Amino acid sequence: MPIKIETCVAQHVGDRHEQQDRIALFPHPRRRGMLMAVVADGMGGHSGGAIAAEQVVHKAKELFGDYAPNGDPARNLLRSVIDEAHLMIKLSRFTSEQDPHTTAAVLMLQPGRIDWAYCGDTRIYHFRGDRLAARSTDHSYVAELVRRGKINEHQALHHPQRSVLMHCLGADRQPRVDFGEATPLGDDDTLLVCSDGLWGYFSDAELGGVLAVYSPREAAEILIERARDRAAGQGDNVSIAIIKLTREKAKPAVLPALEPNRKAAVAHCRT
Repeated sequence: MPIKIETCVAQHVGDRHEQQDRIALFPHPRRRGMLMAVVADGMGGHSGGAIAAEQVVHKAKELFGDYAPNGDPARNLLRSVIDEAHLMIKLSRFTSEQDPHTTAAVLMLQPGRIDWAYCGDTRIYHFRGDRLAARSTDHSYVAELVRRGKINEHQALHHPQRSVLMHCLGADRQPRVDFGEATPLGDDDTLLVCSDGLWGYFSDAELGGVLAVYSPREAAEILIERARDRAAGQGDNVSIAIIKLTREKAKPAVLPALEPNRKAAVAHCRT
């Protein structure tokens, strides 16, 4: 049976007054089986964070629409999305009288492989079944402390400087961009892209367990609901994009009853 692609994107404003995250998932306009997912977390400590995050989505759609897979490597496209968004964000300072900054995580699926690039602490996870196969490394102060062995990952989650970024878009220096890939792909591969308003409340094992058992829509609802509970009124904006590869299955004669609607605002899900 052929592999089926199931996707979902979802957001929640959390306990903030404004949604400064931006999220998008869209197909290539001409190439079947290609899509791109983008999550950008506008800096809550800077005015204009939403403007900065919007530039990442805008550039991703523009450049992906012009991309020919037989031309430049995927990494060149992903790098261009982040670099050009960074330039536009810096230029926007002169027109908006604001100081916009954002993270960026951009993932591209094409037949047989997935490539991704990121800057900041918006994470990209690759699970095979419920097992973590790869995860982006945060460009943050506490991630650097973990890398040096000064603290462990559990301590990093509660560190008073956990929100301090070493790299982001809109800063004076050129953003650091790191890359990842997964190939070949199987029917148990799941990709998760999410802001720190989500991943800050879960272990890798918890995320993998939910993603392996539930559909992307159900997983998004469950994870956002649990993140909201654990935030206890102090939650940041939450954004989540899920891409899950599964085998086509015959539909049952009788469909099971659905669970009651959850509070998470699921923006778009499809297969």
